[in-house]
Amino acid sequence: MRVVSLVPSATETLATWGADPVACTRFCERPDLEHVGGTKNPDIAAITALQPDLVVVDCEENRRDDYDALLAAGLEVEVLHIATLDDVAPELARLAGRIGVDWQPEPLPDRAALPPLPHPSGSARTVRVFVPIWRRPYMTVGAATYGVSLLEYCGVQVAFADRPETYPTLSEEDLRSEPIDLVLAPTEPYEWHRRHFDELTAIGPAHLIDGQDLFWWGTRTPAAVTRVAQTIARALA
Repeated sequence: MRVVSLVPSATETLATWGADPVACTRFCERPDLEHVGGTKNPDIAAITALQPDLVVVDCEENRRDDYDALLAAGLEVEVLHIATLDDVAPELARLAGRIGVDWQPEPLPDRAALPPLPHPSGSARTVRVFVPIWRRPYMTVGAATYGVSLLEYCGVQVAFADRPETYPTLSEEDLRSEPIDLVLAPTEPYEWHRRHFDELTAIGPAHLIDGQDLFWWGTRTPAAVTRVAQTIARALA
């Protein structure tokens, strides 16, 4: 099938299945493939000109207006919705069936096999992490996100995940109001670097983490869970 992927996670998964799309977004890290805009501003005309059999989008990554425009252009669209670890296997199975790929999901690592995490010094509570995904103002991830689901599976509590917003915006007062044992600074969507550590360590001990392992779902998920858990354990050590 001729597939256009507007989701970086789906592009990576399709490649793992040996079913490379004919085009993808500029954020998919595939310079060898034709690019048809970004996740939030795809080039509908260019996609239509490719005459794809299927366009893959995601409820989180892509906009409803672009989905409607793809349908109006007469294109077949597969909409994925992955907000938790539990969503990954059934959604990928549905995509695999749609494109005719024989795929069996790899199970998640057993929680007992993940590195044990120490309790914060002097307490019996669970380690509490802060994940900044933007700055000026700070933003973080809310409960209804894949990243929070993954981190909780690894045995930590995510600060501010109890707020109603999907991506809460935080004030300096917010950050002072919560106990934070570890700041996990992902390499995307905001590209944190060690030069930011003076700023981040004012909030809590800071450690870089692979943003793709944290936020890109798909065939990478089982191994990513292990890598994220190992990163947290090393940071706490």
